[in-house]
Amino acid sequence: MERTWVFVATAFLAGMGVGLVARDSVVAADRQTEGHAADMAAIEKLHRADEQATLSQDPAALTDLWSDDGINLGFPGQAVVGSKAMREAYEKFRAAYPDFQVLKYAPDYKGMETAIVDEWAIEVGYTDATFKMSANAAPVSPPRAKAMRLLKRQGDGSWKFALVGMK
Repeated sequence: MERTWVFVATAFLAGMGVGLVARDSVVAADRQTEGHAADMAAIEKLHRADEQATLSQDPAALTDLWSDDGINLGFPGQAVVGSKAMREAYEKFRAAYPDFQVLKYAPDYKGMETAIVDEWAIEVGYTDATFKMSANAAPVSPPRAKAMRLLKRQGDGSWKFALVGMK
């Protein structure tokens, strides 16, 4: 009889332990899913701001997409590092090409792969674009570009570009 009681008590405690672990795992997974959904919504907001800023070519809007220590590999020559240098580069380009116009900017978000780890996200995908260097220039459509973008979560939960490179 004493052995049966010990067995039942042990089985009961083991069952409770398994149940608590399983419940905590489900709760943690739910929290993680909620956090992931919020991150993806904030990243989608960055995507929309990127499209609007790129089409408008407004130096302030373009600069606002970047983290303070962001690195842009898209300019000719050296990488542009930091928001101040980024703003200067956008303004310099705008002054050199005042009639530059982006006619089409279409990142393929559906085909883009996004991985989020802690405060960082990496996106790899393709972008199509068409632009004119001046009002009288013919539109240019470079080959579909493969892009890698490293995003950094900001203190307010938003996301900004930390590093962008295209191939």
